[in-house]
Amino acid sequence: MKTTDSTPVSGTQHTLQHGQYTASIASVGASLRYLRHDDRDLVLPYDANEVRPFYRGAVLAPWPNRVVDGKYTFDGAAHQLPLTEPERLHALHGLLVWQDWALEEKTDATVRLSAEIVPQLGFPYRLQVEVLYALDDAGLHTTISAVNPGPSAAPYGTSAHPYLLGGDGTVDAWTLTVPADQVLEVTEDRLIPTRLSPVDTTFDFRSPRMIGSTFVDHAFTGIRYDVGVATVRVTGPDGRGAAVSFGPDCPWVQIHTADQPKDASISRLGLAAEPMTCPPDAFNSGTDLIVLQPGEFHSVGWLIHSV
Repeated sequence: MKTTDSTPVSGTQHTLQHGQYTASIASVGASLRYLRHDDRDLVLPYDANEVRPFYRGAVLAPWPNRVVDGKYTFDGAAHQLPLTEPERLHALHGLLVWQDWALEEKTDATVRLSAEIVPQLGFPYRLQVEVLYALDDAGLHTTISAVNPGPSAAPYGTSAHPYLLGGDGTVDAWTLTVPADQVLEVTEDRLIPTRLSPVDTTFDFRSPRMIGSTFVDHAFTGIRYDVGVATVRVTGPDGRGAAVSFGPDCPWVQIHTADQPKDASISRLGLAAEPMTCPPDAFNSGTDLIVLQPGEFHSVGWLIHSV
């Protein structure tokens, strides 16, 4: 039977507006498709009728970043996740990035979406997840909440994947600030975490400095919070740009210069800045891993705003 589907490729579109801020949330992956302040893009956008490229704006749960080899052991049981990063043979960015999230509530400036992680091979746990996007004078607030309705404890971590914009061109000409004292070193080929080190000359962005040709795809911690808030910001030569602010419930932030060495035309167009509740491969290391007991609820949030 032939049917006509008028839904855009990226899912149902939820447009938000408050003051000088506008945003669009695509239901596939509950993804931040664009965020603008006074008609200036703050995150790298994509078209509504485009398959979302490179996880732009997606909600990441029940883990952010990578589970190495897709393997982990939890509560005495060994699990194998699907390898969704085939070039590096890891399980990447959770289980909800391609799910079509359901609308729960919508106003002019807010939208609340929900999705359910069902028990499956590699993750035999049920989690109910919601994301609330809300615009106000400060910018776009993102709040991700999860509850475990199942009969047993479940491992959990979360983040999102916005690519901040410091202006036109590529990240090379932008100035980056990351208030973090430590960086998680990784192997060059598969980005497997190796050890936590003090930031050195390459990764020390505690004072604002130009990114230049530096490649970054690393998690930072030892974050310096000013009155309970840390801010990662990227600005262009004119001093304008975008930032993400978050609290101590996100003790990690992943920074990625969005390198695409096989295609220079799409390389280094935005700076991924991802506040995370746990580091890469936390399902194996246990570092800052959240364990949701039956009936337990967890919530975390951050703010993306203009600078």
